[in-house]
Amino acid sequence: MKKRGILNALLNAALGELGHYDKTVICDAGLPIPQGKKRIDLSLTAGIPGFIQVLAAVTEEIDLERVILAEEIKTDNPAMLNAIQKLLNGVKIEFVSHTELKQRVSDAKFVVRTGEVTPFSNIILESGVQTLFSDWVKKR
Repeated sequence: MKKRGILNALLNAALGELGHYDKTVICDAGLPIPQGKKRIDLSLTAGIPGFIQVLAAVTEEIDLERVILAEEIKTDNPAMLNAIQKLLNGVKIEFVSHTELKQRVSDAKFVVRTGEVTPFSNIILESGVQTLFSDWVKKR
């Protein structure tokens, strides 16, 4: 039995399939998810699991090139923006309108739905080059 990292089998498998520049969405409980889009629904009750909890777990598992957030998070949920910036520690952030972010969800390989209920708690993660692979190449 796996004892570290993400234990959810569906999420673990989906993360393992990501390649360079693939996109993943982590969203709050209310973001519309396009019909037919692969959905990994972790939501249990309002606030559980929280957005930052899920983002922290996912970012421990993958390498990030950049992320995309809704411009509206700056004014309507600055505490969440601050938590995201602190967690991502220098990863490039692109801001787009919430309307555009919702449109870009269709480009993602899959969507992870949390129980988060605070406004604009949605993020698109763009995968980078796997650090483990890069380290292996350097050693050869």
